[in-house]
Amino acid sequence: MALNSEIEWTEATWNPTTGCTKISEGCKNCYAERMTKRLQVMGQPNYRNGFKLTLHDHMLDIPLRWKKSKMIFVNSMSDLFHEDVPLFYINKVMNVINKAKWHQFQILTKRSHRLIQLNEEIDWPPNAWIGVTVENDRYIYRIEHLLQTKAKIKFISMEPLLGPLNSVK
Repeated sequence: MALNSEIEWTEATWNPTTGCTKISEGCKNCYAERMTKRLQVMGQPNYRNGFKLTLHDHMLDIPLRWKKSKMIFVNSMSDLFHEDVPLFYINKVMNVINKAKWHQFQILTKRSHRLIQLNEEIDWPPNAWIGVTVENDRYIYRIEHLLQTKAKIKFISMEPLLGPLNSVK
């Protein structure tokens, strides 16, 4: 789905993929998984596979239709850097972001190892904000991975913050 968002730090969401798998304790109470169940029951076609990772080619051009500049959260219902999202599809998403220069796009991942793995194979658009989630000290390495990318704008999310971040200096 692509919607105006009630998330306070963004204006819209764009979900060219849906679904995910849990990889850390920050995934325990996943909002997207709960919301997927609701959307599936409501008959939303993008959620026919439940929370199984699904690519949605028909969603790719949505931001190009929005003529007014927006801050767009990419994949509020998934993780673009999930290991089952192929590089060619990530590059399709990045191509749309690059074409839609009047928007800012926020991409958040817990899969920082994939950021490093694919870093040289992605043309990081200047209007893409790339971020990692760090929920406690155990995942501080994600920040170092993020810093190693060629992404031009980088950010950190600490939601949900589940423990201390004593090693952050």
